[in-house]
Amino acid sequence: MELESPSMIHHSYRLLASAVVLLLGFVLFYIMRLNLITRRKSKEIARKCINNSGDDGLQLTESDGSTDVIIVGAGVAGAALACTLAKDGRRVRVIERDLREPDRIVGELLQPGGYLKLIELGLEDCVNGIEAQQVFGYAIYMDDRNTKLSYPLEKFESDISGRSFHNGRFIQRMRDKAASLPNVKLEQGTVTSLLEEDGTGTVKGVSYKTKDGQVMTAYAPLTIVCDGCFSNLRRVLCKPKLELPSYFVGLVLENTDLPYANHGHVILADPSPILFYPISNTEVRCLVDVPGQKVPSIANGEMASYLKTVVAPQIPPELYDAFVAAVDKGNIRTMPNRSMPADPQPTPGALLMGDAFNMRHPLTGGGMTVALSDIVLLRDLLRPISNLNDAPALCNYLECFYTLRKAKLKNWVLFCFLQPVSSTINTLAGALYKVFCASPDPARKEMRKACFDYLSLGGMCSQGPISLLSGLNPRPLVLFLHFFAVAIYGVGRLLIPFPSPKRLWLGARLISGASGIIFPIIKSEGVRQMFFPATVPAYYKAPRAA
Repeated sequence: MELESPSMIHHSYRLLASAVVLLLGFVLFYIMRLNLITRRKSKEIARKCINNSGDDGLQLTESDGSTDVIIVGAGVAGAALACTLAKDGRRVRVIERDLREPDRIVGELLQPGGYLKLIELGLEDCVNGIEAQQVFGYAIYMDDRNTKLSYPLEKFESDISGRSFHNGRFIQRMRDKAASLPNVKLEQGTVTSLLEEDGTGTVKGVSYKTKDGQVMTAYAPLTIVCDGCFSNLRRVLCKPKLELPSYFVGLVLENTDLPYANHGHVILADPSPILFYPISNTEVRCLVDVPGQKVPSIANGEMASYLKTVVAPQIPPELYDAFVAAVDKGNIRTMPNRSMPADPQPTPGALLMGDAFNMRHPLTGGGMTVALSDIVLLRDLLRPISNLNDAPALCNYLECFYTLRKAKLKNWVLFCFLQPVSSTINTLAGALYKVFCASPDPARKEMRKACFDYLSLGGMCSQGPISLLSGLNPRPLVLFLHFFAVAIYGVGRLLIPFPSPKRLWLGARLISGASGIIFPIIKSEGVRQMFFPATVPAYYKAPRAA
């Protein structure tokens, strides 16, 4: 093999440098474009606030004044929010479609960052008595190799870790806690619509059907919609851009031990990842990701055949028998994996939260962490408002919520502690899923291998990404740097020992592919909100730390 000439190598480095400059140019372009969009949204919500404010703020002509906040939905977000606002003295009314214990195959893994938020809300006892399992990190498998990634928990007490459990048991514990508070009214009913004041667009309450079919109305100065991923109200309050990249096929493995105790397990299988994690003392959840918008039929046996012939051979030997036994048992469940960036419409008197507002691929288990972080933020925003009928103040703070959830500052002042939880977790989930999926594209294959090998290096190469995944260090710049460090690491491997033209071209495609993965996700989350929150007008409307 002939050595490349120095001029060729120099030319290759110039190409890489040009690519970096081009990427920075794209970032600046996004900032300028989104600046105009954000200004328009701020003017629109300010106009609505002015139109709806009088001498006495919001006038709820049909309200008896017995409720401060209506919460639609009593899932993880709704139940936790009800407890939190009630503890601050708010009179809360929660309307939930079905108060029976949910039976879901997702929402079962709470990252350490989410558990810290649970403690901050005073709800940590909700994981007691449900056989919740501590989770200390992940094990990642690819081909015949595996590597263990531990959460950076050295600075925390021994109780701080992730938690995994049956989703329904966790929700029922929080519902029971909410119902035990004297200023919370929890009732079963299906909310059919939001009630608006004529001509103003201000939401003043909800219309709902009770369990026996009676049509009722409820009024409050603030309505918070938390009715989950299948929300029928989100279109009124946001501009949903739903994507359905894949389905999860769920199984429960019984009486088996994971290769790494108290760790989640991610199998980089073909065509997409497989997850294992404990959910009780004797049960392990298995989630098989099936790409596309259709899955094999469970009824005619196609699903069982797919799991046995395509998936089972890629399962670690220690779990193979238990996996096949779970397939034979037949309790196979499916769940669509939806993704939806947060794109709120300014609506005085109403707010979206939880999966009704913002979803990401559940591969990283970040949904509950985002929801609980949002609740902490909303609680702190509303505390200065003694009267929620103060329309201008309420509108300003609700607009702040949508900005600060993507760019939360410690005490909202110290810029060096920038920690935008939601946008970082959303970006990580979308990017990691695309990298972990198998692809026939050689550049994507190299990116996948580079990611596994990069994490296997240990030290900062594993601690940085796992701190992002855990929700303990949700800094977007850390995510951005590690993501492109993986890409550059992959390019470096291609150029060793000799940077042939074919390898240079593959390296350029790898960088281009990495950019094509992460930049659209960052754009949907908002470049300014993630990296430059101080340039967003709503940021300055937040209450300042004393």
